[in-house]
Amino acid sequence: MTYPDIRELVPHSGPMVLLDRVVAADEENLSAEVTIRASSMFCDGTGVAAWVGVEYMAQAIAAHAGYLALQRGDAVKVGFLLGARRYHASTALFALGSVLVVRITRVLQGENGLAAFECSIHDNSQNTGASLAHATITVFQPDNVAEFIQEM
Repeated sequence: MTYPDIRELVPHSGPMVLLDRVVAADEENLSAEVTIRASSMFCDGTGVAAWVGVEYMAQAIAAHAGYLALQRGDAVKVGFLLGARRYHASTALFALGSVLVVRITRVLQGENGLAAFECSIHDNSQNTGASLAHATITVFQPDNVAEFIQEM
């Protein structure tokens, strides 16, 4: 199956879109791919620090929300990362040349826009699928972002 360009799904622009493409998506799950290149945001020449994995996960969640919005014929909306619980990385660095697969699964969705996702990052460089990081990510997507920000 062909999925929309990641830039159509994630409400970021330019180099802040960190993921390369969606490789699978459905109502509850999404898998996205990112290749660590010398030109990748946050790359220090040898790779990207593993703490950036939280943002990879958050962008995969945003891509999932964007995918679902487009499926319904709605516009892609901004959401907010509220927190990451139990983020654990088995490596300090995602090495240059690595091909990572970021997998997210929605485990909770409230009618108020709050949601929680189980997330993981796997090394697909050698087709080993080794787990490199995992976390539970909590997000919030208000119905009206401008109104929400103004109320804050």
